[in-house]
Amino acid sequence: MWVCIAASAQEQAASVLPCGGDEIGRGRVSRVIDGGDFMLDDGREVHLAAVNVPPLPAAGDSQIAPGGAASKAALSSLIDDAQVVLRAAASPSDRYGRIVAYVETWRGASRHSVEAEMISAGLARVGDDAASLACAAELLRRENAARKDRLGLWADPYYEPIRADQPADILAQRGRFALVEGKVVSVHESGAALYINFGRHWSQDFAATIRRRNEHNFAAAGLDLQGLAGRRVLIRGWIEAHDDNASNTGAGFWRAPWIELGHPQQIELTDEDKRRVTR
Repeated sequence: MWVCIAASAQEQAASVLPCGGDEIGRGRVSRVIDGGDFMLDDGREVHLAAVNVPPLPAAGDSQIAPGGAASKAALSSLIDDAQVVLRAAASPSDRYGRIVAYVETWRGASRHSVEAEMISAGLARVGDDAASLACAAELLRRENAARKDRLGLWADPYYEPIRADQPADILAQRGRFALVEGKVVSVHESGAALYINFGRHWSQDFAATIRRRNEHNFAAAGLDLQGLAGRRVLIRGWIEAHDDNASNTGAGFWRAPWIELGHPQQIELTDEDKRRVTR
């Protein structure tokens, strides 16, 4: 079980992320719901920004991602008996009405980023909504270190990146957050989207998609999307799937898994020569 250990002054300073905006609230925690959500003593529910944690196991669900109980225990150890400070995230709330915030714990002069600690322990993954490039870079650095050391979730083969050339394995994770890694075959624009293709068969192979209105996010990060062709990359996000019965057109039934990208931190370069795709 992961235990929160008291840190030195330098470690405490390093644990505060370059994430979040102004303070939007503070309070004491009354209940931890799972590894990513908790209730304040005034009844507000808070969702950790920029991270993804496995859900708690549900009765009768044999397909649930492992590690939910460990993530909840880690969050409890971080925020029990501490005052929490909430800092603004990209979106103030989610569709469930929860406050979305970067969370810090304050115990006297000691400050810790909850997101940073969860990711460093390997009990959360970097999500798809980090507030800034600096924030995303620091979170990804911590995640990669935890992956390398096989900490927490990374000790379980379930969390290994899925091969992009195995669309059936990707489809099996439909509706879930996952990492997919492989070589980009081609990049092209069509209609209102740009497609990063990992295969030559659009009706069945995996692809990452970027809406035209979001392309500026990647340009601002210095990422040359067209330059990804032929490179190995890691994609993170929610697995979706085209699911079309086109029998009335004679085309038959087809399914293709995909991840929609809105932020540059959802693409990591995993080959050796990274300079060719950055400006």
